[in-house]
Order: sequence, then structure tokens, then C-alpha cells
Amino acid sequence: MRHLFVWVLLFAFAGAGHAALRGKEIVYQVDGKEFTGYLAWDDAVAGKRPGILVVHEWWGHNAYARQRADKLAGLGYTAFALDMYGSGKVADHPEDAKRFMQAVMSDMPEAEKRFDKAKSILQQQPSVDARHIAAIGYCLGGGVVLHMARIGAKLDGVVSFHGSLGTSEPARKDQVKARVLVFTGAADPYAPPETVAAFEQEMRQAGARFRVISYPGVKHSFTNPAADAYAERFDMPLAYDQQADEDSWRRTQAFFKKIFKN
Repeated sequence: MRHLFVWVLLFAFAGAGHAALRGKEIVYQVDGKEFTGYLAWDDAVAGKRPGILVVHEWWGHNAYARQRADKLAGLGYTAFALDMYGSGKVADHPEDAKRFMQAVMSDMPEAEKRFDKAKSILQQQPSVDARHIAAIGYCLGGGVVLHMARIGAKLDGVVSFHGSLGTSEPARKDQVKARVLVFTGAADPYAPPETVAAFEQEMRQAGARFRVISYPGVKHSFTNPAADAYAERFDMPLAYDQQADEDSWRRTQAFFKKIFKN
């Protein structure tokens, strides 16, 4: 019988009495459907700290999303890589990924429920300061966190990496409460220049505090080292870019320090 909490020791203890980064799966329910998320934290960090949600790419809740949660834990945050599709729904082919993604994006009220449930789980963790929550997202996940910002979700900030920027529900004036940081590739066909320009105009009209950083010549999925293999296997316009990956992560760290300083 599957346990609700499955503990996974991520790193061996460095020595007697020394703490380690830790992670655990959390299986939870949304409207009677099962989802599997992953919580990561460093138990060497004393007291409560901000929590950060990680929303996966269109492939689903896979190892890459968990790796990003681990990296955030290594920075001293508690991170929860949530599940937007449901337990076991991880795609290995773009047709399956497209089907999973469309099911989510065609029902945004349900997507909001799934995000909010994950946020609640994160806030309830003993290591988390429930007053300070942010979210990051990749590809599909970037679109999800931007949607939550657009509708005025109570978040300190959101960061989108090669995410979907278009929307049928643009933000209204003064509705965006979270600070917004967007990283996109200038050679990403899923976020062409006109879409980026429209997003910036939307954010300005809404009075949002935002920044968009576009990397010249960089394609979609630039933060994921597996992008090149996907591109070759399925003839997709993807490519990992180490420089853009490292620069966007450095800027993200500075962003979190800024929004969580109080």
C-alpha cells in the first residue's frame, strides 16, 4: 500500500550531527483526483523560510521539476514541485504532452484549484513562512504562474522561464499583486516578438511590477539540458542554452532576495 509520505534522502550526511537537503513525495487530492508533488528543504536552515512553488513543463511532473525544487532548497527556501496533471501523467512524446497540457489550459478554474491546493500544502509545512510564497514555472508552468499573477493571486512574485505569454484573460488595472519576472528566448517560436510585445503592453496597462528578459538567438526550453535530445528525437524547435540558463537562474536568485527581504 502506497504511503502518503514517501521520504527520500537526497544527500548523505556530511558528518555526525550535520543536516542535509531532504525531499519527500506528497500525494494529495483535488476534487477526488490524485496528484503527486515533491517537497524539498534544507533542515540545516533554522526556523521558517519563504516557500516557492515549482510548476512543471508540458511533459508533466518529472525529474526536472524536482531538480529545480532541490536547487531552491539548496538556496535556503522550501520548495514544492506541484502536479498539474495527476499522478502518473508524465509524457514522453509531444502528442501526449500536448493532450495533457490542453486539458489543463482549457479549464483554467480547475487549474487554479490545483495551484491553490499545492500552495496550501506548501504553506502548511513547518519549515515555511506562510506569509511569503512565490512561484516559478517552465513552459506550461510559466503560463500557469503568469495566469495566477494575472488574476491577483496572493504571491510575492512569479518567475516564468520560456513560458506561454499569451492569454484570453488579460490582467485588469491594478489586479496583479505579485512582482513578475519573465525569461524568454528571442528565437522561441512559441513566444514570437509580437506576443512578447503584447504581454509587456498588457502588464503596463495593468500597472504591474514586471520585467521581461529576452535572450538573443535562444530557443524554447533553454533551461532544460534534456531539450537537445527532445529536439533531435521529435524535430522540435528546442535547445538548451547554458549561458541563458545560468544567467536566468542568477537573476532569479536576486529577484527572490529582493521580494523576500521583508
